[in-house]
Amino acid sequence: MIKNINKDINILQQKSIPATRADLAIGQDLKDTLTANADRCVGMAANMIGVNKRVIIAAVGPLQLVMFNPEIIAKSNPYQTKEGCLSLSGQRPTTRYQKIKVRFYNEQWQQQELALADFPAEIVQHEVDHCNGRLI
Repeated sequence: MIKNINKDINILQQKSIPATRADLAIGQDLKDTLTANADRCVGMAANMIGVNKRVIIAAVGPLQLVMFNPEIIAKSNPYQTKEGCLSLSGQRPTTRYQKIKVRFYNEQWQQQELALADFPAEIVQHEVDHCNGRLI
């Protein structure tokens, strides 16, 4: 279901709690909401749709990759960039890493590890920051 975008800074700055198998439907809500905002958004965290759970989605090429309990376990090659966010106005400077490795559960609740680089890595870092209550 397409959800409204949360813009309440106080809610967005709260650390998200771990997701469970019972939260799988959040993935579909994120897919629907990302699709509805695809002209201006490439990723989302569950707290952006009002759910305080560690669930994110990232548009990686033509795929919408849903990650439950994502955790960045490796990162290298830091760089400075500016990012925007659907929940915030304007762009802000931030530090990102060109290469990351992320561990997460997929939509079948199987643990995965995925190496990402460049823009897909930046998207995932932004959304994991959301899970940690960190805003750009």
